[in-house]
Amino acid sequence: MKKVFLSLCFLMLFQQISFSQKAKSNEQPKLVVGIVVDQMRYDYLYRYWEKYGNDGFKKLMNEGFNCKNTSFNYMPTFTAPGHASIYTGATPSIHGIIGNNWYVLKEKRKIYCTDDANVKTVGSHTLAGVMSPANMLTTTITDELKISSNFKSKVIGISLKDRGAILPAGHSADAAYWYDSETGNWISSTHYMAELPAWVKQFNNKKLPSKYLSSPWNTLLPIAQYKESFADDNPFEEAFNGQDKPVFPHNLPEIVKLKGLGLLRETPFGNTFTKDFVMETVINENLGKGENTDFIAVSFSSPDYIGHQFGTHSIEIQDNYLRLDKDIAELIAFLDKQVGKENYLIFLTADHGAAHNPGFLNHNKMPAGIFDSSKPLADLRQLLNEKYGKGDWILSYYNEQFTFNRKLIFEKGIDLYQMQQFAKQYLINYPNISNVYTSQELSTSDFVHKPASLVQAGFHQQRSGDVAIVLEPGWMEFNIKGTTHGTVYNYDTHVPLIWYGWKIKKGETSEPYFITDIAPTLSVILKVSMPNGNTGTPINAVLNPLYKK
Repeated sequence: MKKVFLSLCFLMLFQQISFSQKAKSNEQPKLVVGIVVDQMRYDYLYRYWEKYGNDGFKKLMNEGFNCKNTSFNYMPTFTAPGHASIYTGATPSIHGIIGNNWYVLKEKRKIYCTDDANVKTVGSHTLAGVMSPANMLTTTITDELKISSNFKSKVIGISLKDRGAILPAGHSADAAYWYDSETGNWISSTHYMAELPAWVKQFNNKKLPSKYLSSPWNTLLPIAQYKESFADDNPFEEAFNGQDKPVFPHNLPEIVKLKGLGLLRETPFGNTFTKDFVMETVINENLGKGENTDFIAVSFSSPDYIGHQFGTHSIEIQDNYLRLDKDIAELIAFLDKQVGKENYLIFLTADHGAAHNPGFLNHNKMPAGIFDSSKPLADLRQLLNEKYGKGDWILSYYNEQFTFNRKLIFEKGIDLYQMQQFAKQYLINYPNISNVYTSQELSTSDFVHKPASLVQAGFHQQRSGDVAIVLEPGWMEFNIKGTTHGTVYNYDTHVPLIWYGWKIKKGETSEPYFITDIAPTLSVILKVSMPNGNTGTPINAVLNPLYKK
């Protein structure tokens, strides 16, 4: 009897220890999967709701936590600053990624956000891998995770776009992989590795881009069911090279002969190719299987290419999201099996939204238009020549900012701030420009209201220009067809934010949050320091239900 009693005591003690260990192992997720959908408007979640399956976007929303009122808190709303802001918890005024490109005044040249001449391409003979996160001035949540784990956590970034992989993965990532249009391969740079892992080479050898482009792109559903979109043949979309009209089916086997393997980016199959590689990465890198939390940062780039070409109400963009819904469903099912739902955390958001095509708005009697910056630029140059004498006073115009030739201005003894004010007074009266700000104002004032506060949050004193403009709502610098993004307005700033998996409780909130709140929320969940430039605030609506006793 005594032996039986001792055995029962031992069994109860063992079960208690096992439960305690299991509870402790679930204190943080084993794997964080950050998903950024490039150019995803918030309303895409609901516009196509009836056509989505039950296991993709609907699953995330029905079982996860939906922050329904999440916005970007700066301008310009472009891809590079978007990804940087999500992962640093800071705005461009601090992390320094003020655009996809910007003008370097000291060097008098344009720079690309991830350019780095000190590294080399890995996995290709092209220059597509001469990239790194060196231009980003702060740490990311992924960097802080590496530091906290004494660099035992694995961090990997994946995107067709280099900037969509590099900036989220941070400075200390184990790897970042992006797509080389010339070879159709996933590549990297010597910032991360000397050569590609054997499993990546094997994946590249499958030549999946050629397979995906070997058949025409037709609609997933019968085209008559795409009632949420415009007619297939309309004047607001841009046709592929070699096509007379922008209509289905898109003959990819013929178009690829003209555009090369880069065409993959411009189809929904770019998302599927990305998803394929993400799952291969999780398996081969054993992500979510170790003692420390791992992090994979994924960006689906194809929606941006498709949106730019066809616009926000095209059948093409709807078909893209219906197919992406299936890709996300497959990824969730894979993670459930490979890692376990209780062990992984997903957050899904976007790097910016998109505007409606101005021609479409005009057609429906709404104000909008295409802004041609060449005219005010030429006029302003002439006016400066007339007032200050002939000179190369304006060096560049990028991201709706004019950069002056400060060296020449100082040599001539001209008051820089007076010249900025002179330019402002001309530009504020130019048609379809709603606001103008000088660098002096943005550097010395503390704006709290839109649009000034958003312009200021996107302004970096060493990297930004001398005079910034804001266009009227609905106006854009782009082609007549398709669409773009970058403004201070809701159609560009309002994006999805959904949390799913691990211990996330089902729910939603309409309270306002900013995209910069994602990183500090992750910091609380992962019990790591916030990124060193962080200005965001943890989202208590997500966190409070996790820690209620």
